[in-house]
Amino acid sequence: MTFSITRKLGAVGMGLIIGMTGLFAAQAQADEQYLPSLVYRTGPFAPSGVGFADGFADYASLINATGGINGVQIRLEECETAYSNDRGVECYERLKGRGNGATVVAPLSTGITYALIPRARRDNIVVHSMGYGRADAADGRVMDWVFMVPTTYWSSSTVTMQYIADQEGGWENLEGKTLVHAYHDSAYGREPLALFRGYAEEYGFTLEEMAISPPGVEQRSVWTQIRRMQPDWVSLYGWGVMNPTAIRTAASMGIDRERIIGGIYAAQDDAVRPAGSAAVGYKAVTFHGPGRDYPIYDELQEHVFDAGNAAGGGDQIGNIAYNRGLINAAYIVEAWRQAQEEFGEGEVMGREETKWAWNQLTVDEERTEELGMAGLMPPINVTCEDHEGGGLAQIQQWDGESWNALTDFMEPDLERVFPMYRESAESFAESEGIEVRECD
Repeated sequence: MTFSITRKLGAVGMGLIIGMTGLFAAQAQADEQYLPSLVYRTGPFAPSGVGFADGFADYASLINATGGINGVQIRLEECETAYSNDRGVECYERLKGRGNGATVVAPLSTGITYALIPRARRDNIVVHSMGYGRADAADGRVMDWVFMVPTTYWSSSTVTMQYIADQEGGWENLEGKTLVHAYHDSAYGREPLALFRGYAEEYGFTLEEMAISPPGVEQRSVWTQIRRMQPDWVSLYGWGVMNPTAIRTAASMGIDRERIIGGIYAAQDDAVRPAGSAAVGYKAVTFHGPGRDYPIYDELQEHVFDAGNAAGGGDQIGNIAYNRGLINAAYIVEAWRQAQEEFGEGEVMGREETKWAWNQLTVDEERTEELGMAGLMPPINVTCEDHEGGGLAQIQQWDGESWNALTDFMEPDLERVFPMYRESAESFAESEGIEVRECD
């Protein structure tokens, strides 16, 4: 694999300097598909970022070691953002023209995604914000260059609500119950509030909204109030150090962890391992399978790990963030593969071809099996109107050593969320002067 990694060099304030672990050719070879990788291996959220970056890079290495995309090799180049919006934008601007030109970018940050959406539109580059970013980008009529595959905060939250209703014996049994939404006091944490408010009004339960100020290293007063509420369920939308602190504090208050369900970014290993035994029984919603019991890991072992080409030190392999990196890269590769089927096998795909493929990207169950990722990678079906691809998600639980899937991939309540997507996306289109396209 031709693989170069951007590192942060110099003192703070010197700005971003692009460095590489190997020689980056002045002109990429004709058979290379360029892939920028915006990562945060450093900074306060590095425990989440390192695993993702490793999985993303290792999948590209696997593709290259097994013949490329119909012979086309991937040239992956990392750029360190430290989860900073400014650095993310600078990485994008520096890397978009390298090699044969970037055709897709995964920002790996909601803030960076918001900053890149107008730039990527101008440059005709696909933005893949997997499970984060603008949920209304799921409405492909407006943002034909942005994709939320395989789910959004909103859709995954409807799966959480469906799970709660199932545990209570049906939606009708939610009446009189109490749900607390304890959330990172930011746009991210507030994402599912409109959904929860709608459910509370429709089904007659009480919704208590508890904002937690970032970074969330002290939460005792918040959880003292939550204990007094005696909630039936708690939704935890935390990020970084807030998650294990919340879980530990809830445990110290005697709050049942089996009744706490984390959001997508409270569903990672860095949310539970620092909390120790207090996290046992904790649940969370996610959009992929946990662990490494999938055939893809046998291929990685043979072609990447044993060959000494793993991106990291091996300590991230199989964790939640690593698996997210794997499937993120897999969707990108499948889009290029499907573009080649239309425009020429063995050819490097440009920006128009790449966007065309993403606008009709299909990865069905049969294909996930062929990729060795059945149960790990949810099937998707992107259409002109649906840039989420179906929105499948599942509930998992931490047993003290590993995550275990409690459910199969579950359908979201699209009848509830798509009108919300449309309303928000149409407002964005009006403000940005974007013509809403017609979809058959």
